[in-house]
Amino acid sequence: MKILVFSDSHGNERPMMLAVRKHKDAELIVFCGDGHRDFEDLQRTLPKKTYLAVRGNCDWNCQNPMLLTYTIAGKKMLVSHGHGQYVKEGLSHIIALGHKEKADILLFGHTHRQLTTADSRMLIMNPGSIGFGGQYGIIEIDEQSGRITANEYPDNEYGPVIIT
Repeated sequence: MKILVFSDSHGNERPMMLAVRKHKDAELIVFCGDGHRDFEDLQRTLPKKTYLAVRGNCDWNCQNPMLLTYTIAGKKMLVSHGHGQYVKEGLSHIIALGHKEKADILLFGHTHRQLTTADSRMLIMNPGSIGFGGQYGIIEIDEQSGRITANEYPDNEYGPVIIT
C-alpha cells in the first residue's frame, strides 16, 4: 500500500499533479491543508484515486474537517493541518494527540518544513510545502508484515524512516 502525502500548496497545484503522475502506484493521496481548491482540482483531474483532506488555516469556506482519522492496511492514521496543535511552537501537542488517538501514523503540515521521524512506534510526518518547495512524502505499508516505510521527496538526505 503506497500513500502520497501533500500539504501547503497555496495556489500552486502543478507540483501535486507532477508528483501524482510520478507515483502512479499510490493508492491513497492525503492532503494536510492550505490549498483545498488546488486539491479539489487535482481530484477532478485525476478522479481514479482515493483522496483524504483536512482544512488548513488558510482554507476559507472549506468543508473539510480539521482532524481526520482513517484506517488503511490495518494502520490508523491521524491527519491534521497542525495549526490547531500549535506545531510552529513545537510538536508536543500534536504528538500527545496522536498517542491519545492511538495513531500508527501522524500527518500534519503548516510549518512548510519536512519532518519524518517516529515516536513510540508512531510515524510522524510533515511532508513540507508542495506549493513552495515541491516537497511531499511517500509512505508504504507492507500489509503482510505491518512494516511502515516513509520517505521525503524530492530530497531524502537522511534516508527512510522504518517502523516494524
